[in-house]
Amino acid sequence: MFKPISDKVSLPDLEKEILDHWKESRTFEKSMKARNTAPDYTFYEGPPTANGKPGIHHVFARTIKDLVCRYQTMRGFQVHRKAGWDTHGLPVEIEVEKKLGLKHKGEIEEYGIARFNAECRKSVFEYKDMWEDLTWRMGYWIDMEHPYITCENDYIESVWWALDRYFKEGFIYQGFKVQLYCPRCGTPLSSHEVSLGYRDVHDPSIYVKAKVKGEENTYFLVWTTTPWTLISNVALAVNPDVEYVKARKRPPPGEGRGEAAGEGSPEYLILAKDRISILSEGAEVVATFPGRDLIGKEYERWFSFIVRDAERLCPHTRCRWGTATFTIPRSTDPEITADLKSRGLLFKKETYTHSYPHCWRCDTPLLYYARKSWYIRTTDYAPDMIAYNKQIHWYPPETGEGRFGNWLQENKDWAISRDRYWGTPLPIWICQTCELKRSVGSVDELRREGAKLPEPLDLHRPYIDAVTLKCDCGGEMRRIPELVDVWFDSGSMPFAQWHYPFENQEIFKHAFPADFISEAIDQTRGWFYTLHAISSFLFKQPCFKNVICSDLVLDKEGQKMSKSRGNTANPFEVIGKYGADSVRWFLIASSPTWKPKLFDIDAIAEVQRKFFGTLLNTYAFFTLYANIDGFKYSEPAVPVSERPDIDRWILSLLNTTIASYIEAMESYDPTRAARLVSNFTIEQLSNWYVRRNRRRFWKSGPGQDKTAAYQTLFECLAAITKMAAPIAPFLPDEIYRALMAETHREAFDSVHTAEMASAQQQLINPELESRMDMAQRVVGLVRAMRTKTSLKTRQPLSRIAIPASPETRRLIEQMNDVILEEINVKAIEFIDESSPIVRKTANANFKVIGPKFGKLVNAVAKRIREMSSADVVRLDQTGTFFTEVNRTPVTISREDVTIAAQSIEGWLVESSDGLTVALDTTLTPDLINEGLAREFVNRVQNMRKDAGLSVTDRIRIRFATSDRVAAAVDRMADYVKSETLATHMTAGRDSAEHWVKWDIDGESCEIGISKA
Repeated sequence: MFKPISDKVSLPDLEKEILDHWKESRTFEKSMKARNTAPDYTFYEGPPTANGKPGIHHVFARTIKDLVCRYQTMRGFQVHRKAGWDTHGLPVEIEVEKKLGLKHKGEIEEYGIARFNAECRKSVFEYKDMWEDLTWRMGYWIDMEHPYITCENDYIESVWWALDRYFKEGFIYQGFKVQLYCPRCGTPLSSHEVSLGYRDVHDPSIYVKAKVKGEENTYFLVWTTTPWTLISNVALAVNPDVEYVKARKRPPPGEGRGEAAGEGSPEYLILAKDRISILSEGAEVVATFPGRDLIGKEYERWFSFIVRDAERLCPHTRCRWGTATFTIPRSTDPEITADLKSRGLLFKKETYTHSYPHCWRCDTPLLYYARKSWYIRTTDYAPDMIAYNKQIHWYPPETGEGRFGNWLQENKDWAISRDRYWGTPLPIWICQTCELKRSVGSVDELRREGAKLPEPLDLHRPYIDAVTLKCDCGGEMRRIPELVDVWFDSGSMPFAQWHYPFENQEIFKHAFPADFISEAIDQTRGWFYTLHAISSFLFKQPCFKNVICSDLVLDKEGQKMSKSRGNTANPFEVIGKYGADSVRWFLIASSPTWKPKLFDIDAIAEVQRKFFGTLLNTYAFFTLYANIDGFKYSEPAVPVSERPDIDRWILSLLNTTIASYIEAMESYDPTRAARLVSNFTIEQLSNWYVRRNRRRFWKSGPGQDKTAAYQTLFECLAAITKMAAPIAPFLPDEIYRALMAETHREAFDSVHTAEMASAQQQLINPELESRMDMAQRVVGLVRAMRTKTSLKTRQPLSRIAIPASPETRRLIEQMNDVILEEINVKAIEFIDESSPIVRKTANANFKVIGPKFGKLVNAVAKRIREMSSADVVRLDQTGTFFTEVNRTPVTISREDVTIAAQSIEGWLVESSDGLTVALDTTLTPDLINEGLAREFVNRVQNMRKDAGLSVTDRIRIRFATSDRVAAAVDRMADYVKSETLATHMTAGRDSAEHWVKWDIDGESCEIGISKA
């Protein structure tokens, strides 16, 4: 018999059982082994850093990755998916600094680079177990037994090989440029790193006076948003081509003491002419001159300060500094401002809101700083990167064309050197005598040069710093102290994960480029860029073919998740409560992957109830009756052409859904794919097909009709499990295995080793789907009207009236019986569009017609209001209405108007998408009696269920009620007994096993039932 799965089952507990089964049977390995001879499909894993805890956004990102890999496996590919760990860089160093209580680079060097890096190496996998647990618990299948690790010697050597290629082809150079610099981390950042850290800040905006040397009472007026930098200021900057003014101004009483002019004395302020508005009224311009005339003038600094590292200073309007000032905190702004005010040097104080770059790792505001750094000349091959980008399929496309494409268009040379400790050392050696520079591309090259390497081999600092080479001039060559940008590590993973080119050349050949990658949108200027930049240079082609770019996960109010706000979600707790399937389905189906994801616990519960609850209920319904009848699908399949229309319809719609699902998945649109499966499962299979076919399963005795019903429902369930499995891997696998274990229709022990459902075009019948769609639309409108007026579906009504085109009428007439049964109405009448039953009015949609009609808009709006009901009906049905306004022909479209249907006494009217239905709400005595009988049946059915009776059990009914209800039940006795499987139905009380008192339409009614 088919394995029962209760609709009350705990999905999290069931998933743990499935995980045990996967582990015991090695299902993941089997899914890979089964595709050994299949075509390759390669996925690149963007390496996470395991020294931080995973969050719910990681579940989102990994669900996208996993569902594509599972889908492609089921489509018949051998999907390569190697896990990886990002183990270098500031994220690791910052955590170790916190652990050791180190506050700046000087303390690290006092502690010892070797000891510090040893702590970094231990730290990189601090939360590795947690990451692996989440990976396993959420059902993310990836090869974690053979991961690539960026801090291993083999990986570093491959990175060296790439850098050596850049160097030998003249693309690496040392330059002196203004860079954005992190004072906390003590290292410059590349342009793509800087782009990751912009955020709006509210800075103090102050205007201060700088006394001009040699000119009495004369000051430069200087603006800054960083008062704390004034301590180390060494220069002011002017634009030589901008016009400046010297303005005379008398300070207010109370100012001008101390170092400034005497109280009441006029002072002269020099500032740009277009900023003169900041001066109060009464200021007088006494001189005008270009900025070049100010070059070379001296001024008195605001503070005395000793700079130990003067060569690193950069003259700039907003001063920058060397290592000597790194201990000056930004929090000193108020004190510095107060000091300036006390000395009469503060001219004005405001608050300034602007976007400012912060360190993407430690969140410290960055500084503009002129210094020497090593660069890759990416601008030289930026046109190649732009051309290769056009070969990539981005989802959504606008990310590749816009955000990423624009980034490539504005490409800057890549600043690759970092003044840090734990990372890949830059493999460049410089002669201490002749200053010759050379790069090294392998460990063997060092050995060939006679270098003494550390044992055991460790290519990190400080050990590699001690490795020297002999220069041709006889001098000693020492390695430069800088490390490589950690993003170069991750961008090298396509080849470095295989230790290419030193080994695994064939493996790399088959695994490059990637068929698919996916990360969040910030990686357009991070990992996506570095992959693309390195591949464009080394391999002259794109590194990946398809990319899904996801957005941020926010809380349900649209706020960014953070511990300080208290709005974060623990992924283990959420999965533990609702199950990974529900969380994964919500994350994919709730909104497109490329839009910000509003994380809502209540919405996950809704997904669990609606989609997975419906799937379980449908499977439970199937197994209940299949086990009663002994159905095993061992008999020959009933030809679809010989099955009833409703079977042929659901199979047609199933195959249409499969075709659309595959199209969506092949286009890397999993949200559309998930919604297609959800809609088919809930609205079409459960709410329509199963509900309308219950009697076919209930009826006793075998027969082709009953067999066709079982086979049809089985085929639908099997296909749903396959389409749902990539997104929600647990429950669909359980249902699939239960279906196949009993029927052996497919020789697979897991849905994940099976082949993806494929659309059978010969079963798709557009005409049949159109007819059923029309029936469902009519039913939907009538149900909406019943709901609005509290007219229960169990209350029969006499008729509906529909103004319909010939094509619409044909479709409705073919589905006449289905519609009447669904809406519990006796007849369908077709009426003329001008019938008084249906009165439609239209009003102008000004948001649309304003831009569309311009000066004619008011006249068009008036014409819309004057349209007759028949005109509005035609517009609603055809989508257009041709008329003339002010002797000008115009075409009014459906989107130009809002249409309302007006009801007349005794009728309700509802419209949607060109279809209008009028419902006659008049109740006759016969209709009322039939409604009471249907209510009576409903109460008996509830009692059967509560009594635990089998669906095939026969019963006896006794009842005691008002004359009104009794008469209705008596008139409909045959109907009542047929629906409830009653052998006898008698008025009056007796010793029936189950008695319940009910209210039926305001009438008291006691019902007793006993098993016959």
